[in-house]
Amino acid sequence: MSTRVFTSPLFLGFDHLEQMLERASKNTSDGYPPYNIEQIGNAGLRITLAVAGFTMEELQITQEDNQLVIRGRQTDDSQGRVFLHRGIAARQFQRAFVMAEGIEVRGAWLDNGLLHIDLARPQPQARVKTITISAPQQKPSPLLDRGDEDS
Repeated sequence: MSTRVFTSPLFLGFDHLEQMLERASKNTSDGYPPYNIEQIGNAGLRITLAVAGFTMEELQITQEDNQLVIRGRQTDDSQGRVFLHRGIAARQFQRAFVMAEGIEVRGAWLDNGLLHIDLARPQPQARVKTITISAPQQKPSPLLDRGDEDS
């Protein structure tokens, strides 16, 4: 049973946030691969995933709506090999991050088994807009509004 966060009538148009929260809660993962998220400057973020053993060709990064999805798919090259102990298994993973509106992916690179993804977060700008109140074109009759008109 999911709990709705934005149930107040004062939150107008936040349906997409509710959907993003549900999507993030469904993103169950076994914790692999481990990752860091760090602040880079005032408007930057960097996600670093530990993907030792993966090549660039075995990794895929996509942006699907407001989700950043990282997939890894290794090929099992163990045919013809005899393992006395196998602690490093070829495995697949999918890790998804829900991104706020306006976040841009700036680039990604693989370095020494670490996949780095740089993101730019837009700086919020204060917006003030004055709404003009206009007079009605025609004032309704008070008798018609009450519904007690004689026929």
